[in-house]
Amino acid sequence: AATNRDLHEEVRSGRFREDLYYRLNVIRVQTPTLRTRRGDVSVLVHHFAAKYAAQNEKQIREISPDAMSILEAYDWPGNVRELENVVERAVVLAEADRIDARHLPGHLGDSPFAVSAEVRVPGSSLMDLERYAILKTYEYTGGNTKQTADMLGISVRKIQYKLKEYRT
Repeated sequence: AATNRDLHEEVRSGRFREDLYYRLNVIRVQTPTLRTRRGDVSVLVHHFAAKYAAQNEKQIREISPDAMSILEAYDWPGNVRELENVVERAVVLAEADRIDARHLPGHLGDSPFAVSAEVRVPGSSLMDLERYAILKTYEYTGGNTKQTADMLGISVRKIQYKLKEYRT
């Protein structure tokens, strides 16, 4: 059983049965949310893609960079279960051996951290190039702002400011 609620508090407030709480709470496992473990997204995507490709008798050999960028940028409020459902859907919709961004639900691309692989030089503004560099490096470091700042040669405060700006 899993929940995002504090069941101990729910029992105290009378919204959850105490006897059921003690039956479920034999061993309590708390895992951090997927949004705080962005580095795990790629591993899980590949795992689920292989699992559902086998179940659907498909050969998924690749996840496109655009699709992976969208998956890694999304906050995953439904955690691993939501990610698994999205990957299963993408495998089912994929016509060939590759999952593309078009196989993902549209709402995933609404993330403020979604980065398009369509940044082109010449033609992109400096602001677009800066955003791309920061977000791709942030993604590469698994969400580590200090490491991102070090790699880009700018301050941690600047990274934090830019990430906050991209969310709005």
